[in-house]
Formats: sequence, C-alpha cells, structure tokens
Amino acid sequence: MTVPCVYETTVGHVRAVDPPSTFASRMYLWLVDLDDLPRLPLPLRPLASFDPRDHFAAEDPRGIREKLDAWLATRGVDLCGGRVLMLGQARTFGYTFNPITLYWCHLPGGEPHCVVAEVHNTYGGRHAYLLWPDSTDSAEVGKEFAVSPFLGPDLEYRTHLPRPDSLLSTTVRVCHERGAALTVTVRGVRRAPHARFLMRTLLSRPLEPLRVAWLIRWHGFGLLRRGAPRFHPGEPLGELNA
Repeated sequence: MTVPCVYETTVGHVRAVDPPSTFASRMYLWLVDLDDLPRLPLPLRPLASFDPRDHFAAEDPRGIREKLDAWLATRGVDLCGGRVLMLGQARTFGYTFNPITLYWCHLPGGEPHCVVAEVHNTYGGRHAYLLWPDSTDSAEVGKEFAVSPFLGPDLEYRTHLPRPDSLLSTTVRVCHERGAALTVTVRGVRRAPHARFLMRTLLSRPLEPLRVAWLIRWHGFGLLRRGAPRFHPGEPLGELNA
C-alpha cells in the first residue's frame, strides 16, 4: 500500500458499565512508514510533524524507529529491518496527544509479525503493549496501565487490528469477566495527502490534537458528574516514563 496517507475517521466510544454512555467524534489520523517519515512543505510543517519525543521515552534522543526496535529487543523481538507502519496523530503547533498509537511490524519479506500499541493517558503517562494477532487480526492482552480513573483493575484488552488499506477499521474492547466495559472503534477512509487536501484538512482543524485531549477530559467530567465510580490510577506514568 502507498504511504504516507491520511484517514478521515469517526471514533466511537461505548461504555457499558454504570453509568453507561456513548459518544462519537471525528478526527484524522496519519499512516506513515517509520523509515520514511513525511516532511511537509515548509508552510505546513507547523501543522503536521512527527517528533520522536512524542513516542516511547520522551528523553531518549533517538528516532521513533530506533526507540521502537530497542523496546522490542527487550521483549526478544527482532524485525531485522522489516517495515513498520505507524498510525497516529501528528504534532500540531508543537503539541500532540495520541490516546493510542499503533505500529504494524513486518519482517524483511513483508510478512506481518506483531503489533505494538502505545497508549498515552491524560496524566502524561505512556505504556506500550506487544500484541500477537491471530489469523483474524485479533489479539488479547492484560491491562497494565491506568488510562482512566473510571475503569477498574483486573481488565483485559481484546483487539481487532487489521492493517489499514483503503479503509481503516479497528476495535479495542476493555473487558471484565462479564463482558466489555468499554468498546472503542475507529472507522476511516484513506485519503492521499496531496497539497490541496492537506491545506483544507490541516487549516480547517489546526488544533486537532488539543481538541481530542479536551474531549476526553470533558467526557471524564461528565462521568464524574453522573456519579461514575473512580478507581485509584495506580502508576499513572507507565513504563515508558519510568
């Protein structure tokens, strides 16, 4: 597939535990090759850039690809230089907030190998999960990191993460023993990042990362107002900030 590209998406949240809630928001996401990150024309660079400080350990001066490879190596995974596709938000006017960044990791022959999900919370914490999708692009992993004070302990993620193509369709369910407590879906359509599209998209929504962070906090305030139980966040900074 051709990258980089931009997906115009709708992100849906369905909370099934008390108090239940549902909301959806529109946003755009970039899919990029970590070995060939896009560099926009000079006038557009403040609106979309890919800064290594926004991924994995912020103080690590290496590039995103080098930091990902180093993190995988601690888990016994060597891609041997295989391609990595990253889906996430770009930095805009020096700010970004990625609730989740996905990395589809391949071996040198192009075979899919694993997926890394890097999760950020509103405390400024970061954590990453190594996923091994099966033949249906599904994978499960235990929840190890506080993403919300309104989700309790002893949960697991059940994911469906097919590699994006002309369409983007991912699902992450946060589950307890009785079923899904929260379901997040991302559905999108691929757009080529030609100059006219970028000008229209980036200039019409120049504060997209800030808007996403604000929406999450606003939704949390609504849950608090409705009496949602709160849980101790545990270690809010996560392994990548240790």
